[in-house]
Amino acid sequence: MTDTSSGALPDDSGRVRTLAFVGLLAGGCSIAFAPIFVRLADTGPVASAFWRCALAVPLLWLLVMRERDAGATIPMPALLGAGLFFAADLGVWHFSILFTSVANSTLLANLAPIFVTLAGWLFWKQRVTRTFLVGMALAIGGMFVLVGPNFAVGGPRLLGDALGALTGAFYAGYFLSIKVARDAGVTTARLMAWSTTITAIVLLPIALVAPQPFWPASSSGWLVLVGLALVTQILGQGLIAYAFAHLPASLSSVSLLIQPVMAAIFAWALFGEAIGPWQFIGGAIVLSGIWLSKKGS
Repeated sequence: MTDTSSGALPDDSGRVRTLAFVGLLAGGCSIAFAPIFVRLADTGPVASAFWRCALAVPLLWLLVMRERDAGATIPMPALLGAGLFFAADLGVWHFSILFTSVANSTLLANLAPIFVTLAGWLFWKQRVTRTFLVGMALAIGGMFVLVGPNFAVGGPRLLGDALGALTGAFYAGYFLSIKVARDAGVTTARLMAWSTTITAIVLLPIALVAPQPFWPASSSGWLVLVGLALVTQILGQGLIAYAFAHLPASLSSVSLLIQPVMAAIFAWALFGEAIGPWQFIGGAIVLSGIWLSKKGS
């Protein structure tokens, strides 16, 4: 997961790009375990987000120490932004998982590609095609279909869906910060180490004052948190960050939509969460809209 490039490899590096694509899919599947670990953890949602990063930090810095270019310029504003946005992303998402289904929470959090493209249009004046606008409208419409049944009941379920959508906005900020850092030549390991460390520092005081358990109550609780750190943060985010350096952003964003699909499968297998007809239709529309918007971006 250690690389020194900030962009895609040349066209003749087909084998590396194929491995990167496989790694991207594997990373998406690994991150799909995140809501499962959060449900199994005996700590509070913010505490589990903190431990996810805190337990990953030592191993990430060990990867940085193995790099040769230790004197590279570090764009701290971009890395600080990545850490702050990721902290907001994890904190809000972990709360969302507690109030709504794993499928809804994960799917809504993956609206980040829409927010990324909108930010590029608003702030970087990137051209927006008609295909993208159609895809964005389709995705937004699908989101209302997806969460529509919850508007009738309101309460915790609707709150969880709203937090899931807000997570997507924070995740977009994280992606944009990573893009700036990548353009400055920051490697995968260094980017992950800095952003994960900043995220842990930001989440620590919030986790300590939150009226929910901070320390795991048993050895099995610690194992869940270690799994959260190793599988989702180091393996999942590491593979994805590596793949982003070798693949087009559009392909990467679309391919990562394997995450909500796998999360729904895992939740069905472990928690018996069933996807009703409205959720199934709404999810399919959202996925189609995201695919179409990325195709036209």
